[in-house]
Amino acid sequence: MVAAEGWARRPEWCSAAGVAGVLRRHPAPALFGCGLLLFMAVEYTIPMVRPDAPPLDLGFIATKDMHAAVAATPWLNSLLAALNTVFVAMQAAYILWAILAEQRPRAAVAVLMMFTCRGVLGCATQLPLPEEFLGSGMDFPVGNVSFFLFFSGHVAGAVIAAADMRREGRLALARLYDALNVLQAVRLLACRGHYTIDLAVGVGAGILFDTLSGWYFDDKNGDGKNAPEKHCRSCQCHKALLSH
Repeated sequence: MVAAEGWARRPEWCSAAGVAGVLRRHPAPALFGCGLLLFMAVEYTIPMVRPDAPPLDLGFIATKDMHAAVAATPWLNSLLAALNTVFVAMQAAYILWAILAEQRPRAAVAVLMMFTCRGVLGCATQLPLPEEFLGSGMDFPVGNVSFFLFFSGHVAGAVIAAADMRREGRLALARLYDALNVLQAVRLLACRGHYTIDLAVGVGAGILFDTLSGWYFDDKNGDGKNAPEKHCRSCQCHKALLSH
């Protein structure tokens, strides 16, 4: 009887005022709902890329002028690759400092998870190297040799490092890494070192494995629900790493 009354009663959000309230209080889910409807409408109207055609990548289209400039200037390509390598070294140095000097292993474990998953996925689906790829001997760790494209470990590593910085209150440094990560993504697109999907999934992978690493240490500490430092703020995660 109660269930029947519940079905008979119209939900509050089914009115104009209710819809307006949902849009006001939850704009992000509402936006994603509109996106779902949009792509449901256009999914079958966009033609597939022909089997003999190169992949269509909007990031490549957006950076075509930069690609042309870098392709025409080899020293610029080497310079950008060298700067990108410096940024990768900065990520590695920070994460090593966190685990060795500050005894906070969460970011390091997240990176181990991330690169292992990247290797598995890279072996499972090997994407073709873009035809316009601009290799450089200044790139790290692969030089001018192709490696796994999906997903971007460069981007994911920067996301993990920046997330750790935010937990420790190093907000200015985190913002710097975010900005450098954006520039890195633009450079990778312009040099055709990654597809757009590689970069987007790299961001998601960084967030995912940072979260999974946090859950892991919360579980190992046995105080995931009660610890005041649940999110590794002043870092209780070293207890799980060093305890037996």
